[in-house]
Amino acid sequence: MAVAGSVIAMSDEPRIVSLVPSITELLCDLGLAEQLVGRTGFCIHPWETVREIPKVGGTKDLKFDRIRELAPTHVVVNVDENRKEDAEALAEFVPHLVVTHPQEPRDNLALYRQMGREFDREADAERLCERFQLGLSKIEPSPSQSVLYLIWRDPWMTVAPETYIAQTLALFNWRQPTGVADLCRPQGDKGQGVRYPEVDLTDFAGKVDRVLLSSEPFHFKEEHIPEVEALVPGAEVSIIDGEMTSWYGSRAIAGLDYLAEYTR
Repeated sequence: MAVAGSVIAMSDEPRIVSLVPSITELLCDLGLAEQLVGRTGFCIHPWETVREIPKVGGTKDLKFDRIRELAPTHVVVNVDENRKEDAEALAEFVPHLVVTHPQEPRDNLALYRQMGREFDREADAERLCERFQLGLSKIEPSPSQSVLYLIWRDPWMTVAPETYIAQTLALFNWRQPTGVADLCRPQGDKGQGVRYPEVDLTDFAGKVDRVLLSSEPFHFKEEHIPEVEALVPGAEVSIIDGEMTSWYGSRAIAGLDYLAEYTR
């Protein structure tokens, strides 16, 4: 998938469909809410604004007929969150396919500027860059800890070291447990690495300092803590706001402050 390289003229009014929840929020923070004509059902921030924007399905379950009806000039997609075949189908009738792929927190700077250039909001994008860089400058890494981050139950699933989530945790000196990387290695010469491997929690008993139960995509609750504590004795188990660790875009700025407080 190739990123559309054109920049719209100031007199043009883009019609944007965003298929990436965190970028929907970013576009609103860049002053583009009125140009958003479509979103996924997972695009929930800022709610008072996006609730009025038509839904076009989920990130991986798009309603192509609805998108056609909305006649967007731009559709924003993400390499990890949206399917390649869907992006290719959209490119057949959408003038500008805007492809994003942040892989670690500092990629937010490039993301802000990409959206700023694409939609003539460069000054607003630079203000977000300044806020993000300020957040980075305030990070005081905690002592190194082995942290298992869980995103799913039945089966239990964690995140690969190269994912955005793991890279975000690494800013605060929280490292992936020994053994996770082995589960993510590609199988065979042409195999692809596993980004969200299944794990046996008993394998980590006595080997991790903390287990974080994410609020998304599986909605872990306090009731799940005793279950995990029994499977991973000796580890501190707690709930963490998944949006603050996995959402790039403008929410990543709040995420830095949230994690700074969380890791104290």
